[in-house]
Amino acid sequence: MLAALGFVARHGRWALVLGLLGGLLLPDLAQALKPWLAELVLLLLFLTGLRVGPRDALLGLKGVRRTLAVVLSYQLVLPLLALAGFALFGLAASPYAIAFTLMLAAPSVTGSPNIAILLGQSPEPAFRLLILGTALLPLTVLPVFWLSPALGDLSAALRASGTLLVAIWAVIGLAFVTRHMALPELAGERRSALDGAMSIALAVIVIGLMSALGPAIQAVPWEVGKWLALAFFVNFGLQAVAYRVLRRSAGDAEAAPFAVVAGNRNVALFFVALPVTQSPEFLIFLGCYQIPMYLTALVMRPLYGKPSTRG
Repeated sequence: MLAALGFVARHGRWALVLGLLGGLLLPDLAQALKPWLAELVLLLLFLTGLRVGPRDALLGLKGVRRTLAVVLSYQLVLPLLALAGFALFGLAASPYAIAFTLMLAAPSVTGSPNIAILLGQSPEPAFRLLILGTALLPLTVLPVFWLSPALGDLSAALRASGTLLVAIWAVIGLAFVTRHMALPELAGERRSALDGAMSIALAVIVIGLMSALGPAIQAVPWEVGKWLALAFFVNFGLQAVAYRVLRRSAGDAEAAPFAVVAGNRNVALFFVALPVTQSPEFLIFLGCYQIPMYLTALVMRPLYGKPSTRG
């Protein structure tokens, strides 16, 4: 079993591609997995906490000021700038503006540390952004929703972010306790097997997240094409710009994991709480957004260059 999971780890980027194809070609499976997405995401987070461990997480506190600055830039400054730009052109209430602004206001996806691992980078900086960004979401989302009523109900967003915060801390706490008691030293074959298990979890999750995309391709292919182009441009564009900027301030060890988070956000968080996200347009965007997210480990590797020695 360990050898098989190790094989998956070595080819983890292709496992994500298989997940994308499964989401498109196996609509019945996608619909069956959809009700279990929350549990699957928490399982992935548990595996991530197990992989990082309490020791590396505590060491990462030394960079908390830099992490805080990145979180505020991502989740507060960028969505407010986007809102100002859309308002200037009278587009603040358009479906594209709503989707783009919600994406920018969201914290890191739970799988960002795993994507960093697949890129050969350290997962710990992305893990810090995930934890701190989720913890601060109830605060960073306030001015964004206050300035744009078109985004939806603020109280619903706050309830969703609070629930997510509690769930994340509970799962991470359990993962850290498990790591301390059962796997104090994680290396070699066991570490590779855990990376393989996380790749499988990511591949399964994306199948459920793309449940709405397959039918939409058949019904409104041109509309899907427009949303897919937007998703690729936003995700990869944000990663590229963030990496160029962060290399000057955060250094090579943190720049790549931080940049991964810039384009890969947990926009699905708002999907479970806000009525505005139940529109057909947003559901298509949510499915399209998974494609560049799960292709990051393949497409963006040339940008991030040589893997970190800590990866």
